[in-house]
Amino acid sequence: MHGVLMSDHPAWTETAAGERVRAVRTVSGVWVLRWDDDGLHMSCVQGTEDVKPVVVTTDPTCLPATVPSALRAGLLGLGSVQRPTNPSLWDAVTTAILRQVVRAGQARKLYRAWCTTYGTTLDTPHGELALAPSAERVLTLEEAQFAEIGAKFHRSALRAAAETYERNAEWWHRMDAPDLVGALVTIPRIGPWTASAAAADFTGDFSVYPHDDLAVRTWAAQIAPGHDWPDKKDKAFGPMWTGWTGSDRTALHTLTLSTLAWGSHAR
Repeated sequence: MHGVLMSDHPAWTETAAGERVRAVRTVSGVWVLRWDDDGLHMSCVQGTEDVKPVVVTTDPTCLPATVPSALRAGLLGLGSVQRPTNPSLWDAVTTAILRQVVRAGQARKLYRAWCTTYGTTLDTPHGELALAPSAERVLTLEEAQFAEIGAKFHRSALRAAAETYERNAEWWHRMDAPDLVGALVTIPRIGPWTASAAAADFTGDFSVYPHDDLAVRTWAAQIAPGHDWPDKKDKAFGPMWTGWTGSDRTALHTLTLSTLAWGSHAR
């Protein structure tokens, strides 16, 4: 029993054989990640194998009894969840920016257009896979090039992020998740939601994820429809969600990541 792969990141694509594949860049090389009936496989296709992608595994059986029983039961049915952390902080920031004010399906299309048009494309046995353009490359793009792929709205945030990243990347990489959120939120046009989503993607620590996110609310309500959930715009959701786990950040991470994985996963 391999549990499930959390496939929330828009780089994951499905092959004709039903496998999930994705390319990622670590500091030492480019890797292809593949998920099939035998679980997760990782192969280095460029550079060296010195720094491998990190996989976070969470198990809902450790959730506290304070989590509503119907929600807990639904997450237990999912089994253990594997999620490769995003080894590229720049990609994590880019992804979070491209998710601003658009629906998940639209964000996925936009991210892929961004990568295939301005990033690096790899020929693999599983088809073409693309990596996001570097911060340096983003700073060379003209206004019309953002508009060309539908990222006109995101242009100023992407440019500001690229400039700030170039100056601060070295020490940002050494931060823990809460400190990284605080650092990323100083980028112009980056709000708390974007900073928290990027930090969770990069560190793998979903205790810092924006817990009142629409995706968390949507999947939680579908898992436990009988629970009395606050309305979508009711600010009571966040405190209720974090209240179930109290000061236990590991439990909060597991609760949030498992709920998101329930809505976006491959078995």
